Amino acid sequence: MEDTSISREEYIRTILRAYCNTPGTTGFVRRPDRLLAATLYQRGVPLIAVENALTLAAARLLFRPPDAPPLATIRSLAYFSPVIDEVLRLHVGQEYFRYLRYKLDRFTQTSQPPFPNTL
Repeated sequence: MEDTSISREEYIRTILRAYCNTPGTTGFVRRPDRLLAATLYQRGVPLIAVENALTLAAARLLFRPPDAPPLATIRSLAYFSPVIDEVLRLHVGQEYFRYLRYKLDRFTQTSQPPFPNTL
């Protein structure tokens, strides 16, 4: 793990907060989400990799063709598991993810939510 000074609880809390704040999610945390966050901690997955995966997946969901069918709200952190693994294999600089975050921030500030808020 990149930062050994962070506790397990803080790691899990940080991941779950980032998940809840990711566009396209319900904003709710369930027990399986907590368990997956704990598993990521045990695997030694860096926080930045998880945050980058959430950003990448959100960008892919939001920046779609206008005529594409609407997508359902993401209800689980597990949805992002394949993207987390993908980010761990990528050789892309942090500048790319900063750019995606900037684009997501601008998009979410200037437009209506693209996902229905259904539970």
